[in-house]
Amino acid sequence: MASQPVAYDRWPYPRFVAHRGAGKLAPENTLAAFRLGASHGYRMFECDVKLSADGVPFLMHDSTLDRTTNAMARFDASASRIAGAHRWGELAQLDAGAWHSRAFAGEPLASLESIAAWCLANGLMLNIEIKPTPGTERETGEQVARHAARLWQAAPVPPLLTSFSVAALEGALAAAPELPRGLLLDQPDPDWAATTRRLDCVALVCNYALWDAAMTAEARAARLRMLSYTVNDPWVAERLRRLGTDGIITDRVDLFAPAG
Repeated sequence: MASQPVAYDRWPYPRFVAHRGAGKLAPENTLAAFRLGASHGYRMFECDVKLSADGVPFLMHDSTLDRTTNAMARFDASASRIAGAHRWGELAQLDAGAWHSRAFAGEPLASLESIAAWCLANGLMLNIEIKPTPGTERETGEQVARHAARLWQAAPVPPLLTSFSVAALEGALAAAPELPRGLLLDQPDPDWAATTRRLDCVALVCNYALWDAAMTAEARAARLRMLSYTVNDPWVAERLRRLGTDGIITDRVDLFAPAG
């Protein structure tokens, strides 16, 4: 079955979304984290995707490899620590789990291809945050969107593409206009409404502190779905529910019932 266009009145995504797979309970952006999030009943996951030097989309939040891999021990001291400076063949050999805990030692980095296969096989949904290496914003948006369109071409629900980078979203719009997009905001931006219109976005994804009655009214008038990150406290989730927002991205897959 082909994906149906995502529109304001045809929103297919669940309210709760697991941040980077399973929040902080497993090594972020790895298949192990996705499996753990799914074991808590989550049906949708957020992840960060960037490009390797040879154009392979893979999951990683940081621009550098140091925090979440063993690159410092594995690579020569003269090698670049920038994740996007390495070919996928090199990146795939890194340990992306031991930094978190011994239980996950040996967990590899995940490619978008492998995550897509797992999500599609299990009937699960994805929010892909396009996370470009600085200087590659447009290219990353284009390539991630092209790969996503190919991987999900026969899926009933397409992935939601989001980014803080306007250039990355411009690239995604140009490469795969049929995929839904959302603008990420961490700070107030007086131009967000014009930007979302220009990018034909279906969602606005904000730091949860930005949402108030006025902001939600503006977003609703613009026919944008409203998502929030990173919500880890029940009182925040309840305030957002009362405001009428549509989605919560959380680390606390152990705290929030995903159907709540």
